Amino acid sequence: MVFFMAVIAVLLPEVACLLSRTKACNVGKPQFIKHKYFVPGDFTIAGILSQFYMISDRVGFTRHPSEELVDEIIYFMARWTYLASMELLSTRGRFIPNYKCDAKDRAISVIAGPNSHICPFMANILNVYKMPQLIYGSSPMIDDKIQAAFFHRFFPDGDQQILGILHLLLHFSWTWIGLILQRNESGDRFIQNAVPVFSQKGICFEFTGEMAKETFSNDITAAFKDFSKMYILIMNSTTNVIVLYCENQVTVIVRMLPYFTEFEAIPIERKDKIWIMPAQMEFTSLPFQKTRGMEFFHGVLTFEVSSKEISGFNKFLQMGNPTSEVEDHLMRVFWEQAFECSFPKDKLDEDAGMLCTGEEKLDKLPKSVFDTTMTGQSYSIYNTVYAVAHALQAMFPPKHRTRAKVGREMFLTQTAWQFHHYLRTMSFNNTAGEKISFNKNGNLDTGFDIINWVTFPNETFVKFKVGKIDPAASPDKLFTISAQDIIWPTMFNQVLPLSVCNDNCYSGSRKMKIEGKPFCCYDCLPCAKGKISNQMDAVDCFQCSEDQYPNKAQNLCILKTTTFLSYNEPLGITLASVSLFLSFITALVLGIFIKQWDTPIVKANNRSLTYILLIVLLLSFLCSLLFIGQPDQGKCFMRQAAFGIIFSVALSCILGKTIIVVLAFMATRPGSKMRKWVGNRLAFSIVLFCSLTQFTICTVWLTISPPFPDSDMHSVAEEIVLECNEGSTTMFYIVLSFLGLLTSVSFTVAFLARKLPDSFNEAKFITFSMLVFCSVWISFVPTYLSTKGKYMVAVEIFSILASAAGLLGCIFSPKCYIIILRPDLNTKEQLRKK
Repeated sequence: MVFFMAVIAVLLPEVACLLSRTKACNVGKPQFIKHKYFVPGDFTIAGILSQFYMISDRVGFTRHPSEELVDEIIYFMARWTYLASMELLSTRGRFIPNYKCDAKDRAISVIAGPNSHICPFMANILNVYKMPQLIYGSSPMIDDKIQAAFFHRFFPDGDQQILGILHLLLHFSWTWIGLILQRNESGDRFIQNAVPVFSQKGICFEFTGEMAKETFSNDITAAFKDFSKMYILIMNSTTNVIVLYCENQVTVIVRMLPYFTEFEAIPIERKDKIWIMPAQMEFTSLPFQKTRGMEFFHGVLTFEVSSKEISGFNKFLQMGNPTSEVEDHLMRVFWEQAFECSFPKDKLDEDAGMLCTGEEKLDKLPKSVFDTTMTGQSYSIYNTVYAVAHALQAMFPPKHRTRAKVGREMFLTQTAWQFHHYLRTMSFNNTAGEKISFNKNGNLDTGFDIINWVTFPNETFVKFKVGKIDPAASPDKLFTISAQDIIWPTMFNQVLPLSVCNDNCYSGSRKMKIEGKPFCCYDCLPCAKGKISNQMDAVDCFQCSEDQYPNKAQNLCILKTTTFLSYNEPLGITLASVSLFLSFITALVLGIFIKQWDTPIVKANNRSLTYILLIVLLLSFLCSLLFIGQPDQGKCFMRQAAFGIIFSVALSCILGKTIIVVLAFMATRPGSKMRKWVGNRLAFSIVLFCSLTQFTICTVWLTISPPFPDSDMHSVAEEIVLECNEGSTTMFYIVLSFLGLLTSVSFTVAFLARKLPDSFNEAKFITFSMLVFCSVWISFVPTYLSTKGKYMVAVEIFSILASAAGLLGCIFSPKCYIIILRPDLNTKEQLRKK
């Protein structure tokens, strides 16, 4: 990893300029500071590193080929970090820790990064001296608040970046992803904190792989096998999105991944993937990678510290000349490797290969070697340096600003521990016009840009800003992205890539978990009858509200129509017409019987009961009209009670007529005592008793729990059926039970009397009529229960009409036949003859 250590004492000309506030001071303008570097007396690795990282990151150079090798040395040898830290505390040119006699090279802070594992090694030494450590990359979690006080992060809060990755995945509905990370503190923290949040938001990991560890070992074959396995894992995965949560040096390895399998002759089909990389991963390369293509990075989405263009930066880079800066030894190393030339070190080397003139132009190098744009990490370093300068300006009181340099050094030595407070509270606008400050949590008050990489065959690339994570914005604008501006990898033909475990469950179905697989993998089941789902990947289906019903696709609720048996529809018109016609026939029969009141056939079998029965039958036909039309309070209150009372009277009349016939034949026997019972008094008593009993039942029913208008939401799926709620179901069944009792008794008596001899005997006709009556109402029960909605009312009306018509037809049609067509049979002689 990169370790950048800048001796801020080299900034003293700038700081002095700020403190003096002279007009010649151009601190507010874009000027790039000419550094004096801390150079040890000999060319130790620590000394080289100090210069190397000052050059590469301080002025914004893209990391050049030799840098990765140095990274690996630091990664595997933490002792060099300790060595470089202790050299800061030594006199220039002498490695004597804690002995420093040259005040002009006093270090007041250290800039470190971009990788997290450097900080603990550095902190073990520098925290003892309370030296501020300014971090411009990812940093480790410090549980000790005292130790954490010495760190000042000029890298945005890492949780924002994780939140940004989550927003990015959710925005494009990428729920099936792969994860590659390093097994270090940063990777472990991502596993512990981020992965559970991703799962809560519905994102699954097809695999979680560990980045193969870089090693300086003679066993190169073993290292290549590890990288090959990881590449095969990625290429064989079904996901199209890979989150690569690693640090800088891994970028080199990612670029080499397609070539590792070449060494093992493993045939593997290469597939384009959407790579998502964090801000701590910037482009790096090794010398031999100049000839390797960069198409593996085409379409990559990376996060980068939000930055603005620094005016004059490219011009400053073009002024770089390794021959004019004697102390910048590593600049020459970079120059030789970048331009593939060499500087003559002595006379013996003058003819060795192509010589470097120092006049080569950095902007002529391909971007795969050197990028002239300022990176996000370099922008952070730029802000860090000026933050130190502004903090020093705020720290020095006015009386110390005019002192000599030695006096200021003495004051700084005595109050160095206060410098942390001024760094925490500093706030300034940099030369790009951006405000730099810390928030209340001690994090840099800035965000991340979302960058899309586009590569070209000539080993160049362009980075386009396509989105942003802005913590200062409102929650709905925290994450913004312009999807139409993104260039996707070639395989996707500029169509938004999908990354799901299986096809989505469309509306009208729901997800069903597959045992043994992550929750993102599921089957799709159609919604159960009566339920819908109106969104993709619904967890469950739900019922429509009572006044709605599902459509055939079961993805939409449709408003139910209100319905009832109306006079305006064919069925209602037909039933009403039949009712009126039968009423007319009944009235006609009644008229005939009234007109023929004195004939034998009318007098026979109790003339009064006959008239009452005909009137009741007429009312029963008209009663059916109460069941047609929209139910209201009046209709609901009357119709079942009227039906029960009218039919009770009709059945009691039939029962009375039948009993009188039986008693009449019994009274004709010599010495019979039954003669006193034959007469109208008994018949009327039967009718009155039965009618009053049913009337009492109905009165109690209408008093305690009368029927009322109601709506049936459930019987018919697509309709709201307006109906009458019977109120007390118990009382309704009592009414029906009493009717059933009367029917049974009437049928039994008529059946027993069917063979009595008499030409005008009604017993046979009554028996047959009761048989029809019972058949109608017995068949009514299953028919009524099997129908729904308004057709239930139609079945009841039909049963009323049919049963009443059966009574009318079976009892009175033979008599009407004799009265109208055979008047010769309607005589007393005919009666006596029989």
